[in-house]
Amino acid sequence: MSARIVPAAQFKAECLRLIDEMNQTGEPVTITRRGKPVAVLSPVPASPARSLIGASRGVVTRYDDPFAPVAEAGDWAAIS
Repeated sequence: MSARIVPAAQFKAECLRLIDEMNQTGEPVTITRRGKPVAVLSPVPASPARSLIGASRGVVTRYDDPFAPVAEAGDWAAIS
């Protein structure tokens, strides 16, 4: 699969259409200025769907005493 080559002026004028075509075909677009490549636009690879089971693993903090106060009484501005 070869990359499509588009001059920068044409890319600027047809940006949204070129992005849609690139997403449909999967073919990268090379953008040139004065005939020299300056950027390559390529589609983002599809990521596999993640299962909800275990999605929070490693995110939740462990508390040894979940019923202990979180902060000291003097830390709250409403109390003082």
